[in-house]
Amino acid sequence: TARINKDTHESDLSDNKALHFPTVTTPCTWHAVDMTQARSQLVSADTPGTYHCVQRCVRRAFLCGVDRYSGQDFEHRKAWVEQRLALVAGCFAAAVHAYAVMSNHLHVVVHLDPGAPLTWTDSEVAERWVRLYPPRESSEAARTAQIERLLANPERLAVLRQRLGSLSWLMKCLVEPIARRANVEDGCKGRFWEGRFKAQRLCDERAVLAAMVYVDLNPVRAGITERLETSHHTSVAARLQSSSKELDARLRPVAGTLAMCLPIRTGEYLQLVAWTGRQAHPGKRGKLSEDAPEILKRWDASSERWQRRVKAIGSGYWRVVGEVQDLKAWAERIGQRWLKGLGVAAALSRPA
Repeated sequence: TARINKDTHESDLSDNKALHFPTVTTPCTWHAVDMTQARSQLVSADTPGTYHCVQRCVRRAFLCGVDRYSGQDFEHRKAWVEQRLALVAGCFAAAVHAYAVMSNHLHVVVHLDPGAPLTWTDSEVAERWVRLYPPRESSEAARTAQIERLLANPERLAVLRQRLGSLSWLMKCLVEPIARRANVEDGCKGRFWEGRFKAQRLCDERAVLAAMVYVDLNPVRAGITERLETSHHTSVAARLQSSSKELDARLRPVAGTLAMCLPIRTGEYLQLVAWTGRQAHPGKRGKLSEDAPEILKRWDASSERWQRRVKAIGSGYWRVVGEVQDLKAWAERIGQRWLKGLGVAAALSRPA
């Protein structure tokens, strides 16, 4: 008989990785792989890393937007995801660099440091976990009692400390409460999200920046909007609300507890996103390089190459994004001779 975990209100069977079956999807560049591989090969349990994660709704149904067939409007659920993402990032050892909540899937670019929770006190670990999974009785006394129960259980605290630096647990804590809430609203049971999320390891700052731009431009590529100002439920929309002082400061994460600034100013990043988006617009005129922002010269040899680099996040790379030597090193590390994206990385490394 399965036991119910009082912290997460779930069966202990939910931790059994053998129950996670690979999902069958329609042919798509992003999903075209031969078999499911252990994520532990890609995500280290003890070293920091930055990842581009994609979580899709089951059957790619429009469960977070307007369903074109039934006409039902689930747009409000996108705000649920944003709110939950902010909470989860604030509890985990994480920095969210970019996100986009689409009608049938979710993108997140996130940095995790598994070593950070080791520096937290027992009280910090317990308080963070209770913020993620509060008791059913919504009172300060109930929360305090739950924290005290955790503090009295060192073995349990050690498990939670490890989870608060885990990518798999971050995504689990992000999407499962959304699924339960949506099922209650729909009066049904069953999966809301696909069983596994997709993850790319981003090996350097240029790969991180390209993934961020790719994610922030999702609504533009999908034809939902032509303006960043109306690109709702994305990190770029949140950054457009920045003050003039923030625009001149280094680019900070939009959520999370880690201070992971990138070597580009917020205003420069917004210019780069806007310019990159204009290049993909079917009505654009002129050469790619004509109005390229000055900051682009620091990140790529040519504007055409930058466009290809951003596009490759979705259709060129698969498990690892970086330079040729990065992909070769990771292929050797996980016991493979080749990783998808080696050809793209080689082409992007040739002299302009």
